[in-house]
Amino acid sequence: MDSSTNSLDDVSADSSSEFTDRASMMEVRLQAQEDEITLLKSSLADALRRIRLHDQLLPLLKQQLIAVNPGAARVLNQVCCSDGCTSSRKLSSSSAIDGVRHPATSQLSDIVANANGHIGSPVSAEPSPRPATLDRSTQTEPTIPGQDRVPPPRRAQSLHLEDALPPEQTMVEGTRAKLHRVPGMEEEDEEQDEDEEVQGEQEKDLSWTSSVEEPIQPTTIRGLQREDFQDGSCSPEDQSSASALVRTSEQNLSSRSGPLSPIQEQEKQPLVRRNSEKLGNPERQRKRLDKKAASSANLLTRSPSLENRAKELITNAGSPGSRRGTYGQGHSIKMFIRGRPITMYIPSNIQNYEDLKMEPPSERLELDWVYGYRGRDCRANLYFLPTGEAVYFIACVVVLYHINNRTQRHYRKHTDCVRCLTIHPDKVRVASGQTAGVDKDKPLQPCVHIWDSTTLVTLQQIGLGTFQRGVGSVAFSFADSGAFLCVIDDSNEHMLSVWDCNKGTKHAEVKTTNEAVFAVEFNPSDSANIITCGKSHVYFWTLSAGQFMKKQGIFGKYKKPKFIQCFVFSLTGDVLTGDSEGNILTWGKSAADIKTLGKGAKETFQIMRQTRAHEGSVFTLCPLQGGALLSGGGKDRKIIRWSADLAPERECEIPEKFGAVRTLADVDGEELLVGTTRNAILRGTFSDGFVSIVQGHLDEMWGLATHPSVNTFLTCGHDRQVCLWNTEEHKLDWCITLEEYGLCADFCPVGSIVSVGLSTGRWMVLDLLTREVVSEFTDGNEQLSVMRYSPDGSFLAVGSHDNFIYIYSVTESGRRYTRFGKCNGHSSFITHLDWSKDGKYIMSNSGDYEILYCE
Repeated sequence: MDSSTNSLDDVSADSSSEFTDRASMMEVRLQAQEDEITLLKSSLADALRRIRLHDQLLPLLKQQLIAVNPGAARVLNQVCCSDGCTSSRKLSSSSAIDGVRHPATSQLSDIVANANGHIGSPVSAEPSPRPATLDRSTQTEPTIPGQDRVPPPRRAQSLHLEDALPPEQTMVEGTRAKLHRVPGMEEEDEEQDEDEEVQGEQEKDLSWTSSVEEPIQPTTIRGLQREDFQDGSCSPEDQSSASALVRTSEQNLSSRSGPLSPIQEQEKQPLVRRNSEKLGNPERQRKRLDKKAASSANLLTRSPSLENRAKELITNAGSPGSRRGTYGQGHSIKMFIRGRPITMYIPSNIQNYEDLKMEPPSERLELDWVYGYRGRDCRANLYFLPTGEAVYFIACVVVLYHINNRTQRHYRKHTDCVRCLTIHPDKVRVASGQTAGVDKDKPLQPCVHIWDSTTLVTLQQIGLGTFQRGVGSVAFSFADSGAFLCVIDDSNEHMLSVWDCNKGTKHAEVKTTNEAVFAVEFNPSDSANIITCGKSHVYFWTLSAGQFMKKQGIFGKYKKPKFIQCFVFSLTGDVLTGDSEGNILTWGKSAADIKTLGKGAKETFQIMRQTRAHEGSVFTLCPLQGGALLSGGGKDRKIIRWSADLAPERECEIPEKFGAVRTLADVDGEELLVGTTRNAILRGTFSDGFVSIVQGHLDEMWGLATHPSVNTFLTCGHDRQVCLWNTEEHKLDWCITLEEYGLCADFCPVGSIVSVGLSTGRWMVLDLLTREVVSEFTDGNEQLSVMRYSPDGSFLAVGSHDNFIYIYSVTESGRRYTRFGKCNGHSSFITHLDWSKDGKYIMSNSGDYEILYCE
């Protein structure tokens, strides 16, 4: 027991030092950097997928441009054979999409396609052959004389243009062109290769899309070619070459042309191929899509123009079973999480999202109760007010707890963790200092709040933008009724500053030391004298005309302790300090030693008396009325009452499970409040002993689960403790200690079983009544982040940092578990998951803000 208490004593002392604070800050920064790396990896993967998607959409966009503006066909005809026109003849993409109607292309103005693909009255004109082009979306090939056309492979299957001719017009030589498959369909093709091999030619033809939505008339092709030759974009040699090529194509087609096929002769309307995805079996499409989880991990900002064009194309050409067509324009909303845009898709059964928007409810949540107290790494943070309330802090909340009525009030104006606290001499005003923080990627500056404990109204905010890292210690002056406030910040130099409480202005400032500073106080009889203590030092400061003068306490023949933990003023004006050696040192002024130091020597502060008080550190000293003194020890966990001349009068020892004494507060001279290093507040007397009135976790809390039918909840964290709390009586029902960190938990719907996930991939099932382990399993070798039972309790989902979700079937009222399956698909660690009401689907989140749905 001695060794464990000694270790706790050392940890408590060192945790308050600057080096420990730096280490904790570095750990936080390192964790943040690791999270950023994870997000960047996921963003890179998503960017690569996006690039592939854009590459697939480019041909579709070209086709859409041609369908909207037939003049865009000029761009497709500018690409000639290997000896064709030079790059200077190529048109820019902007000229292809402008609204200018060229003479040749105006012939298409009367050919109009409606939404169903019907064609209006065509304009008859003299047909003209079309030269070969190399563009992927509208590629055509010349015909070689005497050579039969070889059927292209399945991915390059052609469809003759005569299929798209109006019934009034006949097929003209030199007008055949191929229609190629739209890039981007390879994934779907590979999934249905086996099915398509047994399907008929009619279903195969439906899987190919046209380069244009409207049927291309031979008149248009010839007119476009004539315009190209007339506008001077090609040289005479190029024009002659192209003319020869056209003539050759016409001769080849003429030699091979014959009567139209029966289909062409009998058709009443032209066959129109639309820009849509593959039209396969809708049922098979839906089955395949149901197996895929819909992802919302869009972490990069899209190109607005490309996205809008793609959405327009997909909306116009969406086909049954098209996954892209489901999420067209107006079917998603964008949210920002930690500054990153995340696309959230609206459910398909929602017709009009705008109609669902409504004002938030008028009700607001109010903080009801705060469990816990921060005593492990803070000191002098427990006070008792004349109103019967104990004042202390936890996280960013200052709690006012009425010890008799068992009610709480909360001061909640701080934006980050509170680190120090002090009471004004009028016993009404309170000063509390906070550390620096970050909110929505914006820094939160440390400051001190002076507020009224009766109304909880902030009276003054001091030092905003002045302090660095945080506020470590604060104290009001007594001689002038609390007109000034002194503050020690957490910068490297631990700046000491004095502020006017009424005006909120800084009166003076000075650097103290690079070592840790634990406490600061005004001399009760003179506000110009200030004392600070910390690691291996006691400094006596004198403030005069806005300037500080420092004198260091001389230890002389006494052993210099590693830490001066605390100090108080006696009725005689002496300073009493408690150190890490377990001693109470009495300091006083000593006359100048002229013999040793020579003339001009000044008075010094030296140790007048040393009193052995505790085994281990003296963490706190509390003066009582009449000159008596209370001291609290670390290693021995004792509370000792001393007389005015430092003679021990009474003592008691607090239970070991509550840790060492961190701070003391006098209630009525007999009853005491004790804050401990294991984050508990005790109430009691020397004769009756002490009981806990406030308890909390010792380290970071990660797991939280609420009972399905009883007003209790369970927590677990890095302190290896699993705690069950009663929300009606606001107390701790029971607590057990595990061998590993507990990171997540959930109650079985039956109510008598709870599962707890650990940091090594293990998880265990506990019986709430006996607190015994019912079952134990291991999934992977990384920490578990979430446990969730299905609504009927028949399944348990376990989310892990290995990116998997493990599913277990649950029987025997939550006491028997069998591995049912495993869900994959996430690219980062699982953070949350939830079951649908019927227990058939799981929605899960990951560290890269991805949302997946699994069946």
